[in-house]
Amino acid sequence: MFDKLDFLIDKYDGLAAKASDPDVIANQPEWRKIVKEMGELEPVVKEYEAYKKNKGALAETEQALDTGRLDEDEKELFKEELSELKGKIAAGEEELKFLLLPQDPNDDKNVILEIRAGTGGEEASLFGGDLLRMYMRYAERRGYKTELIDLNATELGGVKEAILMIRGKGAYSRLKYESGVHRVQRVPETETSGRIHTSAATVAVLPEVEDVEIEIDPNDVRVDVFRSSGNGGQSVNTTDSAVRLTHIPTGLVVSCQDEKSQIKNKDKAFKVLRARLYDLALQEQNKEMADTRRGMVGSGDRSERIRTYNFPQGRMSDHRIGMTLYKLPAFMDGDIDEVIDGLITNDRAERMKAE
Repeated sequence: MFDKLDFLIDKYDGLAAKASDPDVIANQPEWRKIVKEMGELEPVVKEYEAYKKNKGALAETEQALDTGRLDEDEKELFKEELSELKGKIAAGEEELKFLLLPQDPNDDKNVILEIRAGTGGEEASLFGGDLLRMYMRYAERRGYKTELIDLNATELGGVKEAILMIRGKGAYSRLKYESGVHRVQRVPETETSGRIHTSAATVAVLPEVEDVEIEIDPNDVRVDVFRSSGNGGQSVNTTDSAVRLTHIPTGLVVSCQDEKSQIKNKDKAFKVLRARLYDLALQEQNKEMADTRRGMVGSGDRSERIRTYNFPQGRMSDHRIGMTLYKLPAFMDGDIDEVIDGLITNDRAERMKAE
């Protein structure tokens, strides 16, 4: 199977030659397209070259052992090398199998992350605020840029609904597993008897979609403008700069009041609307394939409880992969890579098993 992949190296070398051609460099759109294609091929090419090198070394080692000219110490050394090379080749085969799987075309995209308070009243809103801070801290740790598109806050500092843009290479590839219901167990600040309450918030992670991917008919969208307001109804802006979009065919409603400029708010609202319409299209496309949207370790079903945050025990449990960590303060401070890595590994194993 892998021995037929030499054409990939030839293709990569051909692209590299084009990328260094002065005429191509002068044509920046063409040059960027070539460099992007090289970037997509590079992981497979490098892994395949390493695989071939190890296969060659294995053949040489086996040949040396077959000559019968080695003393006992040399034989032991060559046998150790043989075992090591076989391990590298087996690992290389697994990596190549994964790299040759169809990749999610959205993985490199920016993310539109939406948080909504669920059951639990004010405590659910407070937890929604905690999740918003957690993802903003995580983005900071990864070097991603964040931009708050819309925020519906409560007087106690909770979040009924928030829409956050996260920009960075590979942001969607890591955050897409966060979609679903997040449950919290803790004693609310407003609870005087010390009883533990259970609340929930829903997270939706959508890839940012370009205009060319989702075309919206302006006649299908009703645009309303209104005055921005802050916590408790305090005026943030004395002009009608906030924008509400209603997509008539689907009934989707998007509001944005983060900017003082109506034009900027409208632009951001359309970004969110495009992402939601794209997500609807994906769900429609996959509705006859129940496990397709669960391809992200079950995260496609937003009614599904994916994680529990137990504050009295300092515990976080991800129910999809059975992982429990007793470092909740660090986790809530954005240190969530250990769980995301586990979800990615599980997803990878499931997809390879399905091939």
